Amino acid sequence: MNTTTNPLYPIFLKAHQLNMLIVGGGNVGLEKLSFLLKSSPQANVMVMAPWFSEELKTLAEAYHVPLVQRSYASNVLHKKHIVIAATNDTEVNKQIYHDCKRRDILVNVADTPDYCDFYLGGIVTKGNVKVAISTNGKSPTTAKRLRQFFEEVIPDNINELVENLHRFRKTLKGDFEYKVKRLNEQTKSLVE
Repeated sequence: MNTTTNPLYPIFLKAHQLNMLIVGGGNVGLEKLSFLLKSSPQANVMVMAPWFSEELKTLAEAYHVPLVQRSYASNVLHKKHIVIAATNDTEVNKQIYHDCKRRDILVNVADTPDYCDFYLGGIVTKGNVKVAISTNGKSPTTAKRLRQFFEEVIPDNINELVENLHRFRKTLKGDFEYKVKRLNEQTKSLVE
């Protein structure tokens, strides 16, 4: 029996309702901002760094993301819910981690699993359907390949099915158990 399991609990956050901060204006900051905005284009996020790459500036401008050009200081954590440390300075990243932990702020330090409350996994989005993929921080490349696989396998018209089932669900009368049974009958062909 394989005792290795992924203990992570997946959730889908309403990023537009949270105060998020990315610290770092280089390639890693760009990667984290791109990933966030691809999945949640209306995310309430700010980026802080002493300098910003041209690519990050362009992306931030396109999505109206505020850029704060200064070095990290802990006072910027005020009223933040989630912080991503993406600087090229290990000591600054560790300081961000410790400052966030003291304030009960969820934090992710790029490429440092021991300093992460959460990981950013692979995401596939087709309309209202979103699939998140995690390898427990062990292999981002595997998550990427699985994301590519699911992008091809999930049909492009899946959103139509979701919308139709949503309308059908609203017409169902009866208790929760009855509704679940009816919806399971309607969707069983998805796994056959």
